[in-house]
Amino acid sequence: MNHWDEIIALRDQQRANLREPIIIVKGANRQQENSAMGLLRWYMHPAMQNNALQTMNFYEQELPPGSRSGRLQFQGGQVMFILEGRGHTLVDGVKHPWEAGDVLNLPLRRDGIVVQHINGDPENPAKFVVVEPNLLQTATVDRGAGFDLIEASPDYVKGATS
Repeated sequence: MNHWDEIIALRDQQRANLREPIIIVKGANRQQENSAMGLLRWYMHPAMQNNALQTMNFYEQELPPGSRSGRLQFQGGQVMFILEGRGHTLVDGVKHPWEAGDVLNLPLRRDGIVVQHINGDPENPAKFVVVEPNLLQTATVDRGAGFDLIEASPDYVKGATS
């Protein structure tokens, strides 16, 4: 392998991916995924190579009535905007209540945080969008603090989509 040639090949692939970059990611074109963290609809993701920007991760998460997300240990550094519903997020076991219109800042910590989101409404879903810098290539998925699913969402069905 010639590493210089690999960099040039990567450059050429990036240029090809961005010949016709996606400027507007249409929500109607994004399928909701049933994941171990819950119901997610990705708009910006490292695997989406044609997006005009690769520097951010952005997704919508839905918590069914009375349900919860998976519980995750990771570095933190996410911002969440609550679109619908009410509930709370546990950050290292501490409860932080939220409702529609709130912004939740998950702290960035060297040793990471443990986080889980809970829908406090037994009759209506909760929805929020999450944005964070895309550090998965530059600092690895672990980002120095680990990235481990501690508990899957109770709504998770492996391989299922909605």
